Amino acid sequence: MLGWTVYIVEGERGALYTGITTSVARRWAEHGGRQGRGARFFRTQRPRDLVYVEVAADRSGALRREAQIKRFGRSRKLALIAAQRAIAP
Repeated sequence: MLGWTVYIVEGERGALYTGITTSVARRWAEHGGRQGRGARFFRTQRPRDLVYVEVAADRSGALRREAQIKRFGRSRKLALIAAQRAIAP
């Protein structure tokens, strides 16, 4: 069974995109590629950096967490990113 991940990507102009996937590496390649498989968000700006990753128990949990993060304001998203970076090895 595939594991689900919630992630945040920072665009080249600083905007934050939140999504879910079963493969962060594959999704990163899709967002950065020209095959049209990335999110519409990245048609106007290229992805710059993967700034946040959170493992979810299942698809339902990932969708709920994605929706929750999308409701956060920019400052709260940046605090979430900073908190993860503070505990990362």
